Formats: sequence, C-alpha cells, structure tokens
Amino acid sequence: MVKSNNFDATAHAAQMAILRELLLADTLNFSALSKSTDLTSDHANFHIKQLVDGGLVEHVPKSYGEYQLTRKGKEYANRMDTDENTIEKQPKLSVVLVIVNEKGEHLQQERLKQPYYGYWGHPTGKIRWGETLVEAGARELMEETGLTADLTPLGFYHKLDYDDDGGLLEDKYLCLIYGTNPRGELKERSDGQRNEWLSDAEFEKKEKKFGNAEETTRYIREQKPFLREKKYAYPGKSY
Repeated sequence: MVKSNNFDATAHAAQMAILRELLLADTLNFSALSKSTDLTSDHANFHIKQLVDGGLVEHVPKSYGEYQLTRKGKEYANRMDTDENTIEKQPKLSVVLVIVNEKGEHLQQERLKQPYYGYWGHPTGKIRWGETLVEAGARELMEETGLTADLTPLGFYHKLDYDDDGGLLEDKYLCLIYGTNPRGELKERSDGQRNEWLSDAEFEKKEKKFGNAEETTRYIREQKPFLREKKYAYPGKSY
C-alpha cells in the first residue's frame, strides 16, 4: 500500500483507478467514484482516504461528498497512461558541463558509482524543478567540483544507452552547457566521482569513456546551436 508522497507506477490499482476517474472529471461524488471503479463502499472509502492522506485528492470545499484532485494530484495524474492506469516513464533531463580552462584542458570526471562505474566523461547532473538551465549548471558545477564559471547553454543531446542484449538502460535529454573562465579550487573527489583537468590526448588514453564524450567536445567547439539524437551500446555485464 502506497501512503507516501512519492507515488509511482506500482501504486495500488484501485488508487490508480480513482485518480484516473478524477483526472477525467471536474469533481465526482463518493457514489460515482465507487461505481466507476467497481469498488465496494468500504474499499472505495479506504483508498480515497489513502489518496487524501497522500495529498493527491481533497474534499471539494462547501460540498457534500464531492472529491477532486489537488494541484499535486493533477500534476501526478496528468502523467498517467489512462488506457493502462499507470504512470508513464519519462526521460531524464540533465545538464552536461563542458568546462575549459586557460590551457585548453577540459574538466573531466570519472564516475565512481553504478551504473557505468569507472567511465570518464564531462560532469553531468539532473535539472531540478523550477531551475533554469544555467542555474542547474551552476549548482551542479559547484556541488561536484567546487568551481564557478561563465556558463552558456549551446544545445541538446538525446542519448539512449542500451546493454549488449538490447535492453534500454537510460534515456536522457542532455543540455550541453559551455563554461569558460573557471574559478575556485577544484575538488579532486566528491561523492561518487573524481575530477581532473585533461587534455584531449590524456582523455583519449582512458580505457572507459562515455560514447558521446568526443562528440560533445566537437559540438562545443563548433559553437552552433544543435539538437542530436543517438543510441549507444555498453557491455551489459561490465557494471
């Protein structure tokens, strides 16, 4: 039974059915909800209470027995596949930080967590709710490296990673952020990664590199807006 604020596709089928009905209506009373979801009164009452406690459903003010989705509930239910009564999985939205110093070296990062343990590439991080691209880039740069820089978004890269059996590992939209004039003291290591300034030749010597790292560098050097989509295969048993 899901009772937290973090509902997902494994939420109770009855609760998902209730959310679906409220998504497709302005308000519904208890009788209509229980009838449309084929629940007994006791079961409908129980699951509606769970959704109310979770902050997704509320009583309509100044009404008798009417329910509606809260703002949070609307945002959640709007991601629902109404044919399957499940929440659709969506790609991650992240930034890639291409930071260059006065020597022309790139800030590269070795990933020290799963998946892709030991792979090298530019620092990345998720874009948080309400952040602009530059704000997300500045926050991730400071958190992971201790640096600040002059940041400019240049384009988007849609990257799909598959294992050698054809299974989709990750689906990510990456906004490439170009950074110059880095300032501060570099944190050589933070939680889950290690940072180094590397020349192109030094980066090439790394055994494990993300498939888009070299292309990312080329896009940045061209200094032109772009949108790219590409699939990459990684050994499924290497991580």
